[in-house]
Amino acid sequence: MNGLAVGAIYGLTALGFVLIYKATEVVNFAQGDLLMLGAFIAWTLVVPLGLPYVLALVLTIAAMAAVGAGLDRFVMRPIIGQPHFAGIMLTIGLAFSIRGIASLVWGPQERGLPTPFAQQPRNVGGVLVQESMLAIAAGTALLCAVLYLFFRHTRLGVAMQAASQNQLAAYLMAIPVKSVFTLTWAIAAAVSGIAGVLIAPLLAVELNLWIIVLKGFAAAVLGGFGSIPGAILGGLLIGVAEQLVGVYEPSAKGITAYVVLLVVLFAFPRGLLGEPQGKRV
Repeated sequence: MNGLAVGAIYGLTALGFVLIYKATEVVNFAQGDLLMLGAFIAWTLVVPLGLPYVLALVLTIAAMAAVGAGLDRFVMRPIIGQPHFAGIMLTIGLAFSIRGIASLVWGPQERGLPTPFAQQPRNVGGVLVQESMLAIAAGTALLCAVLYLFFRHTRLGVAMQAASQNQLAAYLMAIPVKSVFTLTWAIAAAVSGIAGVLIAPLLAVELNLWIIVLKGFAAAVLGGFGSIPGAILGGLLIGVAEQLVGVYEPSAKGITAYVVLLVVLFAFPRGLLGEPQGKRV
């Protein structure tokens, strides 16, 4: 179950990549740092301020959504229409900036985030599972379902996809492209914040939480970049594979994600659930 729980976190991180890419075609390499920032915000609300866990989670989601919207409005919006490489480099700069600010505010110390979930395992279908693992699995499943339905069956979700295919055409069709991009960044940052809150009790609230972005990116590519179900599937596969490899060969656990990615891409060049994409010229 540990593999599934950690894989779900990888999947949520991959979701952040996919959401922004589907709308803006920008690969956001600051996704892991947003996860780390969400964990620090939650820790601040729960430990120093003493707020209940659920309230802290809600406030963290709101704060991260505001951060995401602000990043788009004041950082990403000025480069709309520029080559995609410019957006990628800008997100890398954002990653280092967020990391630096977090280091100044919270310092390098590791911290623990208390949760209301019992540490004693529960018997679920004959399997002993910790409540924290169940919470991660349930939260990930709910988010995945909501976002999938959002993109498939709502006007705004379709508008996000239309904006990613052709920004000018979307604008001419009266789609508020800039507002769509801002909302996308807000949702992606909120998802990262949720992932940070969920993973913090399993690891620790620290600056190096950003490194999860490497596994999240691998999960997004593995599932098929642009596929929401694929992002979750890729994360789960990597998490389970790491857990299995760690049992038999702990020293190889760190490279498992990338070996799995290479093997799958040889068989499925577009990823497991990737679809052919093209644009009219």
